[in-house]
Amino acid sequence: MVASTSSRKPPRVGDGPVFRRVLIGLVLVLGAFLILAPLLVIGHEAFKQGWKVYIGTLNHPDTRHAIMMTVLTALIAVPLNMAFGVAAAWAITKFDFRGKRLLLVVIEIPFSVSPIVAGVAYLFVYGLQGVFGPWLDAHDIKVLFALPGIVLASMFVTAPFVARELIPLMQAQGRDLEEAATSLGASGWKTFFSVTLPNVKWALLYGVVLCNARVMGEFGAVSIVSGNIRGQTNTLPLHIELLYHDYQAAGAFASASILALLAVFTIIAKVALERRGAGRRRKLAATEAVPTGH
Repeated sequence: MVASTSSRKPPRVGDGPVFRRVLIGLVLVLGAFLILAPLLVIGHEAFKQGWKVYIGTLNHPDTRHAIMMTVLTALIAVPLNMAFGVAAAWAITKFDFRGKRLLLVVIEIPFSVSPIVAGVAYLFVYGLQGVFGPWLDAHDIKVLFALPGIVLASMFVTAPFVARELIPLMQAQGRDLEEAATSLGASGWKTFFSVTLPNVKWALLYGVVLCNARVMGEFGAVSIVSGNIRGQTNTLPLHIELLYHDYQAAGAFASASILALLAVFTIIAKVALERRGAGRRRKLAATEAVPTGH
């Protein structure tokens, strides 16, 4: 009797079948109204007038230019942020140096600063009345209200994504493999490409996918530094806002459907990468658990 009593586990919150069903049902209902319903509305409104109207709105020169600007921004910002994230994660997890905690704080800043505030800050740095504005204007270098400003703003808001995925994983892996490779005569780059990178590739891809999705959907910071000039500095989210304010509902929903499809593909890629990474971790754990023969 004593053994059976001591083996009982204390009840957890939600163990009751009624509470569990109510909780799951509530989550499903809220998810349907807050997430699924808006996506369904976007799809319905985008194709309500037929494929011909949908394709025609996407073929508009301003819409094509907005899509091109969005893709071009992602092609520049995502690789740069990937390089920054890998370098920051490698430095933080593999080396000891003064300022490591400060670097961690700096990486987290974009998550705690509003994108609008970041855009205004760039105005005071690169604008005509900013720190570097007069020098840039004297040398005819255009940063704000042009592609460089859009890239800089996008890089700021997405800077932590890759680093935040890599740092916990690289901390858990430790430094043993890198130190072993170095002791065997491998150079720093050889160690990185042969040891470090293969062990973090799924987390790296995961961070890149999230970074790309955020770059393409960024609105706040880009709306400040781009000038929101139709057909020149508009990205797709800004173009959607202009179409909506111009009462062009078909064009606005057609453009929004592209971002919605991007969100769906991002979720699919996220789940696939999580499964690949989880499967790899399970294989490593199973390998380590197998006893070695004598």
